[in-house]
Amino acid sequence: MSGAWHFAPDVHSDSRGFFTNWYVAAQVAAAVGHPLSLAQTNHSVSRRGVVRGVHFAAVPPGQAKYVYCPRGAMLDFVVDIRVGSPTFGEYDVVRLDERECQSVYLAEGLGHVVFALEDDTVACYLCSTGYVPAREHGLNPLDPALRLPFPREIEPILSKRDTRAPSLHDAAAQGLLPDYSACRQRYAELRAPDPGETAHG
Repeated sequence: MSGAWHFAPDVHSDSRGFFTNWYVAAQVAAAVGHPLSLAQTNHSVSRRGVVRGVHFAAVPPGQAKYVYCPRGAMLDFVVDIRVGSPTFGEYDVVRLDERECQSVYLAEGLGHVVFALEDDTVACYLCSTGYVPAREHGLNPLDPALRLPFPREIEPILSKRDTRAPSLHDAAAQGLLPDYSACRQRYAELRAPDPGETAHG
């Protein structure tokens, strides 16, 4: 789906362990079309079955995320909740774990969910904007309309906030979901050349 990228770095292993570059700014900028402006990093530890999401921030400015799993294993879902998007209501999912060291980038306006597959699963997030409670929103990840394929053999564990979050339909009716045209405008602004660079370049 537009606005989401999957990164799979080289992992160099030997008898001592392994080494990888899980985030390379130039590679992300080349794929996305602009650098990731790093404003905040988040770190979560989850037991098996914990679901975090569906979380998103109001656009503008929204919050882009680059997500990595340095310990354990999790399913990372990117949900298109941008009203007017050709893929509205659809999702992509990638397994992130400590062995493959893969990462996911999701642009402003997309919803995000993690599902921990193992105890003590760690998720690290690089965020383009800081946390502003009034601009943060969520959807209930168990909403049947989302059809997120969580593993049937693992009982999902939700926070009170996520349990009480509205459905996709109710959030749309309340005007909480990002507008696709506003998101596209935000992406264009981020890709625009810096006026200072243009003037001196």
